[in-house]
Amino acid sequence: MRILLLAVCAALLSATSAAAVTPPKPEEHIEPTKMLGRWYEVARLPNKTQRDCQAGISEWAREADGFDVLQVCHRGSVSAPPTEWKAKAKVLDPKTNARFKMTFFGGLLSQEYWVLEHRSDQGWLILGTPNGKYLWLMSQRPSLASGVKAQAVARIKQMGYDVSALEFPQPARN
Repeated sequence: MRILLLAVCAALLSATSAAAVTPPKPEEHIEPTKMLGRWYEVARLPNKTQRDCQAGISEWAREADGFDVLQVCHRGSVSAPPTEWKAKAKVLDPKTNARFKMTFFGGLLSQEYWVLEHRSDQGWLILGTPNGKYLWLMSQRPSLASGVKAQAVARIKQMGYDVSALEFPQPARN
């Protein structure tokens, strides 16, 4: 069982085909309460952990010194059984609240994540890693209106990411 967990940990940090960029440093202040609740995955750069994942969601809940995060996806189709993994997230930069360190599997694996853009008025955010290998477009609704999604993808392109590499998984059901 431990070997399986270590293999999953290694896969979480392994990107596939997308070339890394230098993402902008988060400077926008985000109220921690804006991260709470369910976030639906709209788009992502390919990565081994989420290969063939559909209907991805992240549930953020406040805890004493950060957040509990439950991530869920369905391999192959929305009707497939869910695959879940849990994480703890701690704010690294209290000035912006936009940099998190997430730990998985009881602290066996950790990764820093940045909120690169947050549009609370439109209900979406762009989450990435400092090394530029990972990126997600997340929404507070199961899907984004096409115009709003186009604006978010255009912003991802402005940041230097190859938007032709983005995957758009099947949306989660509400």
